[in-house]
Amino acid sequence: MNKRRDIFQAIADPTRRAIIMLLAVGAMTPNAIAEHFDSSRQAISKHLQILTSCEIVKQEQQGRQIQYHLNADKMKEVEKWLEQFKLLLSKRFEQLDEVLKQLKSDIQ
Repeated sequence: MNKRRDIFQAIADPTRRAIIMLLAVGAMTPNAIAEHFDSSRQAISKHLQILTSCEIVKQEQQGRQIQYHLNADKMKEVEKWLEQFKLLLSKRFEQLDEVLKQLKSDIQ
């Protein structure tokens, strides 16, 4: 049974984020990806399974080789969530700025 993973748990790992960055440049085989890390090929394979299970990357069979591609649509979902979070934080900072301005004017 292939349980679907949470995308944010998947991208929390620095190795998986590095794999995503590599695949953002272009499709790669697992061996080509593994060459960029000090980890074992099996460890990289496990990271790729996790990224595939949450659909951040897609795999495509090309002859006897598997190529991994970044799923840009899935990354857009992450970006959309981050934009909403950024907007919320921005509003809070604006409110904080107003409070600080008021405190400063009350002191003077």
